[in-house]
Amino acid sequence: MRQFNKFRGTKGFIVLWERVLRFRYMITEQAKERCRILAYWEKYGDLATEEAFNVSRSTLYRWQEALNASLGKLEGLNKKSTSPKKRNVRIVDERVTTFVIEQRKLHYRLGKKKLATMIKDEFDIVYSESKLGRIFNDLKKKGLLPKYIKVSMYAKSGKVYERSIKKRKKLRIKDYRPERSGDLVQIDTVIKFINGVKRYVHTAIDVESDFTFALAYTTLSSKTSTEFMKRLIDVVPFTIKRVQTDNGLEFEKYFRDYLKTKNITHFHNYPRCPKMNAFIERFNRTIQEDFINWHLMALRDDIHRFNTELVDWLLWYNTKRPHESLGMVSPLRYIVMTLPAKKSHMWWTRTFY
Repeated sequence: MRQFNKFRGTKGFIVLWERVLRFRYMITEQAKERCRILAYWEKYGDLATEEAFNVSRSTLYRWQEALNASLGKLEGLNKKSTSPKKRNVRIVDERVTTFVIEQRKLHYRLGKKKLATMIKDEFDIVYSESKLGRIFNDLKKKGLLPKYIKVSMYAKSGKVYERSIKKRKKLRIKDYRPERSGDLVQIDTVIKFINGVKRYVHTAIDVESDFTFALAYTTLSSKTSTEFMKRLIDVVPFTIKRVQTDNGLEFEKYFRDYLKTKNITHFHNYPRCPKMNAFIERFNRTIQEDFINWHLMALRDDIHRFNTELVDWLLWYNTKRPHESLGMVSPLRYIVMTLPAKKSHMWWTRTFY
């Protein structure tokens, strides 16, 4: 479809449009205000202008000089950059620069804290960690520090290629208190070593109702975590809206994709901050002290029998065991108490073991 300019052929249209753009985008409101103040100053004098706008006489002369320098164009009154014209230059001893480059080539994981101590011992020069960090940045910008990349190799062809790492922003949660069951479920993994054999127990707890679930697996991966999540959704007597885990690899890939298909929000803990998962960490201690440590041989030799007995224990834990945090009632009774009367008869515990 052809487009037509209705102003085509109009004399002076381009010049007029350029002026419109210049006045719209190049002249700031601050420049217009300064122009009005200068006009007021010319009419009423220094004292009245200073009292009305709280502007000194030297400032007024400076604005007037800027306006004259721009040949009367209001752009001359726009606010200019206040950054210093001459900046301080970081002075670094050449011996230190050479030493840092050589050490990073030999030991690429050597940090600024250790290098600061080594520089003091070698040259008797005291540099702070922050200054060494700035020196590192300067050397990286100049390309003087060696760049180390992660590579992978195809087993069949033997070709080596650079491995690209895509950083994905993770959702974090802090100081969130759920209002209903299913608003936030914390999930974790208990790892047990039994006579050289490693076993994994996935655990989950609803923060609001203390309703829990757990299953043991022989391997740890995102596939087993996904399988555990599917069973968890089938078992719990509520709809899961949010899940909180640590940053383990078992909660990536298939686990993350499955949560997306179920429209469940996935939150991660901050690194090295297990207290954010306080509810599941406390349950991990309870399940180990009350059940796992008493069934270690079954966990090692017959994991199906272990899971069957674990489900029986979880039924007792969720339906019979009083919880002090819930007013000495069981999690399932607490959930039923918080439901409307019409829905309270719709939910029954379901297991697949």
